[in-house]
Amino acid sequence: MDAKNATVRGVAVDAMGRCAHYRSVRDVVANKCATCGEYWACHACHEELADHPFGRMDVAAADAVLCGACGTTMDYARYTHDEGAPACCACGHLFNPGCSLHAGIYFDI
Repeated sequence: MDAKNATVRGVAVDAMGRCAHYRSVRDVVANKCATCGEYWACHACHEELADHPFGRMDVAAADAVLCGACGTTMDYARYTHDEGAPACCACGHLFNPGCSLHAGIYFDI
């Protein structure tokens, strides 16, 4: 699924979805909040700007994750398809492997 025009919310978000909290070249993943349906650059941005807790997405939701490099959306399985070097399943842009530490914040796992 392609959501190239999706808005990524957060603090000081750039064109690829990086925010004030996570700005490395690999920090291009936005996660969808099940409560508000918005894509967020990170959990800290959501905590600062939203008026509700981050709603964890079902792992089967096809649009749970957005690649900021190409706009492709994916479910948890496609997002985590390669634990060694996580990357977008469409464009191959590498993702920050440290994001896996926050999986329980974003996904109902």
